[in-house]
Amino acid sequence: MTEGLRERKKRRTRQLISDVATGLFLERGFDAVTVAEVAEAAEVAVNTVYNYFPAKEDLFLDRSAALVERLSRYVRGRDKGESAADAVLRELRGEVEAVSPTVGLMAGYDRFLRVVHGADALKSRLWHLQQEQLVHLATTLREETGAAADDPLPTLVAGQLNWVHTALADAIGREMTAGRAPAEVSREALVLLDEMEDLLGEKVLNYAVRPPA
Repeated sequence: MTEGLRERKKRRTRQLISDVATGLFLERGFDAVTVAEVAEAAEVAVNTVYNYFPAKEDLFLDRSAALVERLSRYVRGRDKGESAADAVLRELRGEVEAVSPTVGLMAGYDRFLRVVHGADALKSRLWHLQQEQLVHLATTLREETGAAADDPLPTLVAGQLNWVHTALADAIGREMTAGRAPAEVSREALVLLDEMEDLLGEKVLNYAVRPPA
């Protein structure tokens, strides 16, 4: 469907506000910048900022919906004969091999993390997003397998796969903050993914296999 003029204007306004806010947060820190200052710098009203971003944390973590949905998207897109774990591992390896910004392998990611680590509100929001990702994945696994409401396996498997994603992100973040080159961190992250796969049990690795037909 073609994007209308109104929708295009709203999308551009949202992106402008987000870009301005991110620049201010990177320069001065999250706690040192107010929503009013963001609005003034973006030349919009404070209410306009809140219309697009209900909370101040949303201005910096503006792609939270994509994070919550990520692992579920991998699982729903798995190939025939592929398990949920295989799909998640395959997608993560692909992003790491491509030295993708989606897993933090990019110049400047250390600045982003320093802003997060310097603000309790952002650290709290990030933790809650990771929990939302876990719950969302468990729901997806339950739907994909037709598991009963009292079956604990979808939640247990989701916990293992969410751990893989979180541990990978933490490892990449530490190395990027230490000033390492993205390509170098990528090679080490691939080794880490192999080690984490070895720690997963057969029940997890073979869960939610998509039927071949």
